[in-house]
Amino acid sequence: MDIAVQIGLNTIVAGAIYALITLGFNLTYSTARFFDLSYGAIAVAGGYAVLYFYKYLDFNIWASIFLGTLIAGALGFSVERVVYRPLRKRKATLTVLLIASLGVLTIIQAVIAMLFSSQFQTLVRDTGAIATLSVAGGTITLSQVIILGAALSIMLCLGLALRFTNFGKAVRAIADDDEVASVVGINSDRVIGTVFFLGGVMAGVAGIATGFDTGLLPTLGLALLLKGVIALIVGGIGNVYGGVAGAFLLALIENLGAWQFSGEWRDAIAFVVLITFLIFRPQGIFPR
Repeated sequence: MDIAVQIGLNTIVAGAIYALITLGFNLTYSTARFFDLSYGAIAVAGGYAVLYFYKYLDFNIWASIFLGTLIAGALGFSVERVVYRPLRKRKATLTVLLIASLGVLTIIQAVIAMLFSSQFQTLVRDTGAIATLSVAGGTITLSQVIILGAALSIMLCLGLALRFTNFGKAVRAIADDDEVASVVGINSDRVIGTVFFLGGVMAGVAGIATGFDTGLLPTLGLALLLKGVIALIVGGIGNVYGGVAGAFLLALIENLGAWQFSGEWRDAIAFVVLITFLIFRPQGIFPR
């Protein structure tokens, strides 16, 4: 096995998952303007929804994935509608919204643990029958290829939607100035609700991808969210393309560090990258 090729393949797959988390989080942060900590738990909820339909009820894999992403999107929309929107109407501070999102994160994690236990779960039915492909001396699984293709497709569709559709223009207008957007006739509540639904869908895809790639735990959401936030800061907050670049750069540094030291150092390496950027380049690689 060629180590350089394998590191490259691992980087691409991990970067694709981080990019999905980063894109969805960046989208919700740009419009709602606060760090939604529940976003990671929504990602994990999507993965566990697929676990329920695919492994427990024996649904078709594609139907399970569709239902899982739909449930994650509906959960994101419901949290915004039931929790965050009333708080915004009452002029709640960003600190209050942050604490509320921490409460939502805790509740979702607790519900998942009660329904599925706190044990490690994987979405793969038969680990001994995992199809693998050989690429230039490296190995990649078929599920990782599908993850990469899905992530790239979602990135492309989101980029085109934000640039060329009326919805994308409304999102960018709200991100620039919510009050001015309302003055010119944009329904901010409706757009933000849609953004949280789409963000939930992207989070769900990332959670499902993680479930097939490495596995699921009820408490995995916060770790996924932190990777997305670090990638966002590295790439540049408010810059969609910068967030994607930051995700792949973070994945590359993590995999190089894991190869040089061990896999247990991944999180520590990620935080070293975060602190380095906060000190020397807080605006990220590609500023907004």
